[in-house]
Amino acid sequence: MSVSASLVKDLREKTGAGMMDCKKALEESNGDIEAAVDWLRKKGLSAAAKKSGRVAAEGLVAVAVKGNEAAVIELNSETDFVSRNDQFQQLARTVAETAVTKKGDFEATKNAMLPSGKSVADEIVNAMATIGENMNFRRSSYVSVSKGYIASYVHSAVQPGLGKIGVLVALETEASGAKVEELGKQIAMHVAAAKPEALTRDQVDASKLTRERDVLKEQAIASGKPADIAEKMVEGRIRKYYEEVVLLEQLFVMDGKTKISDVVAAAAKEAGKPINVVDYKLFVLGEGIEKEETDFAAEVKAAVGA
Repeated sequence: MSVSASLVKDLREKTGAGMMDCKKALEESNGDIEAAVDWLRKKGLSAAAKKSGRVAAEGLVAVAVKGNEAAVIELNSETDFVSRNDQFQQLARTVAETAVTKKGDFEATKNAMLPSGKSVADEIVNAMATIGENMNFRRSSYVSVSKGYIASYVHSAVQPGLGKIGVLVALETEASGAKVEELGKQIAMHVAAAKPEALTRDQVDASKLTRERDVLKEQAIASGKPADIAEKMVEGRIRKYYEEVVLLEQLFVMDGKTKISDVVAAAAKEAGKPINVVDYKLFVLGEGIEKEETDFAAEVKAAVGA
């Protein structure tokens, strides 16, 4: 029988199963939504609904580079153990590769159709049912250059392009060769270690800068310095703040004394052609996710009592 899109949508929301699986269940159940729920349960496809409320803060960050464009994504699971699962790793890799074709657009990537005939979102739901953990495609981002090189680096890699920290660095240049690739890789590793918040001063979050300036101003006033001296103190500390959060002004972690902008300038001089860092992306697995704290002893007591 033919089933309506709204009925499929209702069943999907009710069970967490994939779109095509919901359609099949309704067809097999003659449109009876409760019977369709039972059909999905029997097939093990509605189990994902029960898992969807659990915190997923582990998983993998994946990067994919295709020529002059690249994407980085975060795919979460409940436990670190799943990050070593072949199916989960392949899924993360597929999502990253799809994100490149969709220029990092999150919704477009999530809804993109795969060769399997299912969307990325549906494949994730299916993986939840198979592997037995809640999963979440959390975010994606993208970089590109018209001419140049895109470097990638993955920290704590479990497989090439898959790990706990993912970095992309876009170098705009007509230079090529091992030196450019080495520069890109070194800057990507620096980003993973130093975790800059912006590429240039102009890109620093305005609200963070204002907050920092206000705090420094209060500190300067509290020190009892004259207003003009206090203002100079604030400006000096703001310069220091930029050196801490702006990539091009940070000190290179590999020598601790050379600014990244100077490292790039030296490489450009050696290459004989301009090199510009035009973009970067940094994903740290689980960053910003509030992890659920559990009292294991209490859980054991509760289980025994039950």
